Amino acid sequence: MDKDAIADLKSDDRLKLKALYNKFRAPFMGFGQRYHLDSSALAEIYQEAFLALRKRALSGKLNEVNSSMKTYLFGIGKFMIYDTLKEKKRTISYEPNLHVVDEQIEMVTLNTTEELTLEQSLLRKHFKSLGEKCRLVLTLFYYRGLSIKEIVLEAGYKDENNVKATKSRCLKSLREMINS
Repeated sequence: MDKDAIADLKSDDRLKLKALYNKFRAPFMGFGQRYHLDSSALAEIYQEAFLALRKRALSGKLNEVNSSMKTYLFGIGKFMIYDTLKEKKRTISYEPNLHVVDEQIEMVTLNTTEELTLEQSLLRKHFKSLGEKCRLVLTLFYYRGLSIKEIVLEAGYKDENNVKATKSRCLKSLREMINS
C-alpha cells in the first residue's frame, strides 16, 4: 500500500483526508450500484468504510497490507454492503395475502410431452441422486445464476472457497455418475 497515502490517513490534515476521501468516493458509488442500494445508503456505507480504513491506518494495521488502498477500502465497503443486504433481507415485511391466488392470474401449464435427450434424462436422473448440498449449490449457480459470493450469503457457507470446493466436488461426482 502507498506509504504516503497511509501517512495522509494518519495525519490530522483535513485537506489531505478530504482529497483521499473524494478520490475513491465516486468509484465506490459506481461499484456499489450493482447491489441495488440507494445512493444515500451507499454514501453512508462509504463513509463508514473510509472511517474504518483510517482507524486501521492509525492503529498500524495497514503497514502489512500488500493490496492497493482502493482495493482494501472497497473490500471493507463490500462487506458492509453485504451486512446491509442481510439486514434488509431479515426485515422484509410479511404480506399476509401473498399466498392468495387472484382469478386474474393465468394458470401456467408445462408442455411435458416433449421428449428429453439421452443427456438430459441422465442429468435429471443423476442430479436427483446427489446430496442435498450439491443440488442446492448447483441449482443456485447454474439455474438461478447466482455468483459464488451470493451463494455464500444465500446458503450460509463460511466463505467463497468452501462454495468453490463444494461446486467442484459436486460437478465431478455428477460427471462420474453420468459417464458410468
